[in-house]
Amino acid sequence: MIVTFDLFSALTDSRSGAALVLGGLAAERGWPQSGEELYDRWDGHNKALQRTARPPLTFHDLSREALARAWDELGVDASYVDGDLATLEESVAEWPLWRDVAAGVAAVARDHRVGLLSNVDDALARRTRAHALVDPGLVLTSQRLGAYKPSPELYAAAAATVAPERLVHVAASARDVRGALEAGLATVRLARPGHVVDDAGPRPPVEVTDAAALAEAVAAL
Repeated sequence: MIVTFDLFSALTDSRSGAALVLGGLAAERGWPQSGEELYDRWDGHNKALQRTARPPLTFHDLSREALARAWDELGVDASYVDGDLATLEESVAEWPLWRDVAAGVAAVARDHRVGLLSNVDDALARRTRAHALVDPGLVLTSQRLGAYKPSPELYAAAAATVAPERLVHVAASARDVRGALEAGLATVRLARPGHVVDDAGPRPPVEVTDAAALAEAVAAL
């Protein structure tokens, strides 16, 4: 069996990592917003764009458009966008993993092959701390699969890529849980701060609050 993990919700505390960088930029420029406020604005546009995006549009392209929209709403000079995105993309290597990730993923990997299932481009996935914890051949990205979350197409493509082995996906966010379940994947939800389940969508059959419980949860499936 193969177990994939969502990269920027289940494994990486992306809000803390990006907010630190954005907060520094805001402080340098005298902007009144906190790093968290800037991240939330950017992330909201990212997720909105991903709902209808399709390759060959890249994750970099989507991130740039989302940042341009966020900075436009704030009345910021558009000349900042490209430099700020480059800074954010470089900083991904320092974004922290949740404290329970290393041990939790290792426990799952004792019995199963583990990978990532993410909307990012291949190069960005390789830059993350989570990449070192998984099988590099199982880094399943939107660039590789030709679709974006939350479309069920992405999850179906991931399952087809690893067939005939069974795929189990570990998700945290509402859209990731819903997309995986609607595609028919066996799904475990790893609850993370700031994420809730979509009340209007299907319910995950298994939910844990600590990655230490994932090995047992996956075995139960």
